[in-house]
Amino acid sequence: MADAFTTRVLQVTSGPEETVVDLTRDCETFLREVAAGRDGLLNVFVPHATAGIAIIETGAGSDDDLLTALHTLLPADDRWQHRHGSPGHGRDHVLPAIVPPHATLPVVGGRLELGTWQSVCLVDTNKDNVNRQVRLSFLG
Repeated sequence: MADAFTTRVLQVTSGPEETVVDLTRDCETFLREVAAGRDGLLNVFVPHATAGIAIIETGAGSDDDLLTALHTLLPADDRWQHRHGSPGHGRDHVLPAIVPPHATLPVVGGRLELGTWQSVCLVDTNKDNVNRQVRLSFLG
């Protein structure tokens, strides 16, 4: 039972712009190494107060649409009580209430069970912190 739970931390550089970073390949690589054909759950968690994890289509514009929607919902202006960092940074601290800092996904036969167009993504609107950690944990 020692291998029932395995975890690893990814170091992700998200860059100086708001971004959606596709982590699907990292998740698949992790599962190939640790799941050994088993069924279980993959938990993806970002331990940051200004980033989230989304399951979304990428590459066809949906990732940019998500960032546009977040700009509409959470404008980067001076309305926020939380005021340290870049102008409008307070909205980054509200992001995890809309894009949660975690996702738990099914693993079947050691493989991530995503829909055809689904990807596991880090959503990062905080331009002040370009270095992120993402913890992958497999329970199975």
